[in-house]
Amino acid sequence: MNAGFLKQIHPVLPVKSVTKAVDYYVNNLGFKLAFTDTTSDNGYAGVSRDAIEIHLQWHDEKEWVIGVDRPMLRIYVENIEQLFEEYKTKNVFHERTSLKKMIWGTEEFAFYDLYGNGLTFYKDL
Repeated sequence: MNAGFLKQIHPVLPVKSVTKAVDYYVNNLGFKLAFTDTTSDNGYAGVSRDAIEIHLQWHDEKEWVIGVDRPMLRIYVENIEQLFEEYKTKNVFHERTSLKKMIWGTEEFAFYDLYGNGLTFYKDL
């Protein structure tokens, strides 16, 4: 009997505006539009870069809770230094974003997207 094989994951991030979120990921983070089901703010879309795809789903304002209720993604990266330098010029970092070597054996940097979803980019040391 063959065991199941997990091949990819496409996380779905909540957003308040699909069009603004797509614009942010395309113009600030270097993703490409993979698909969309709408041209309005309310809908569903996917963006991709290299071997990953992230889905963006509209959620009504009433569904948002104040505080830390957003997802946090960890994205494995090759050439993390180059990606850090690229994003440094895109005005996406917060004031404490830095490329750090962590005691658990990774080098990483993190920031929040337009809607507070956490993005951590890392490589193993």
